[in-house]
Amino acid sequence: MNTSVRIGRILGVPLRIHWSVPLLVILLGYGLGRETLPAWIPGRSTAVYTVASLAGALLLLGSLLAHEAAHAVTAVRKGIPVRNVTLWALGGMTEMGRSPAAGAALMVAVSGPLASLVLGGAALGAGIGLDELVGWEVPAAVLLWLGWANLLLGVFNLLPAAPLDGGRVVQAVLWWRTGDRDRAERAAARSGQVLGILMIAVGWISFLRGALGGLWLALIGIFIMIVANAERQRASLAPALRDVRAADAMSSPVDTGPDWLTVDRFIAEVAANARHSVLPLLDFEGRPSGMVRLPQLATVPAQRRETLRVRDVATPLSQCTVCAPDDLLEDVLDKVRPGSGMRILVADGRHLVGIITARDISRLAQRHALTGED
Repeated sequence: MNTSVRIGRILGVPLRIHWSVPLLVILLGYGLGRETLPAWIPGRSTAVYTVASLAGALLLLGSLLAHEAAHAVTAVRKGIPVRNVTLWALGGMTEMGRSPAAGAALMVAVSGPLASLVLGGAALGAGIGLDELVGWEVPAAVLLWLGWANLLLGVFNLLPAAPLDGGRVVQAVLWWRTGDRDRAERAAARSGQVLGILMIAVGWISFLRGALGGLWLALIGIFIMIVANAERQRASLAPALRDVRAADAMSSPVDTGPDWLTVDRFIAEVAANARHSVLPLLDFEGRPSGMVRLPQLATVPAQRRETLRVRDVATPLSQCTVCAPDDLLEDVLDKVRPGSGMRILVADGRHLVGIITARDISRLAQRHALTGED
């Protein structure tokens, strides 16, 4: 996610926080402090409810982090590279490479829900203990809420639909039984599409009936359906991409532009004659420094175009997907960040040699369909 920022590392893996995480904390805290806690333990002051709700929201955020950390730790132990862990408003996401075997995929998939279920049981036990043995009603209520939330998170993630962990379990089991990874991925993705549609329908109906939580359910359903669609397309493309190098798929030569030009000069001297809507940028030494989309340039106010450098409105190289000509295309596509678009820069050392776009991938798939190559 390009709209997330790196805040550190967890167990050696980069940890990123999406801008929507503060929104998640506010919404969770509001619901806990204004509705749940007053219903469970009435008669407390507003300050008590506010502090308790904030603590509960932060603890749940920590639980989401523990869920994703379990995935990351298990993946690393199974020899699967983990690129980063990102927390955002709909939970978390662990970006990792492809599993080498069905057994490893299964272990990685179940580790997250298992961590949530264990945390949920521990929180419930601690909450009951505090209430019965010490009589601390407010901390006990927060822990009970945290326990039920973790149990719900664990059970929800075990639903048999990709990209949920339950869908990964189905995928791993089908892969193990059939030996066909692509078929297993397509089946799990189809179940994700169905689940997403059902959640959107149920959530929208609930919202129309006055339940604001239905809007959140529909939003999660939209996310699941979008990711499931992308994964089904990826699985369908897999036979066409197998053993294909990046150099065999890229478009070359590619239009480029200097990153030090002002937006006004860049539009007149480069963009006006470009064949593509996405242009890689080069620095003074001819090395790739980022990528700019022509629609980005169109949003720059006219009065700023004469002073603003094009590199200041471009996507920096650190947020672009970059590969070497000899890299396998399947491995490269695994590195593409969700939401960043299908645009991959191909560089030989410090020199840009090509670009791979969705059109290039489509051309490969069409050629595979015509030739029937395996």
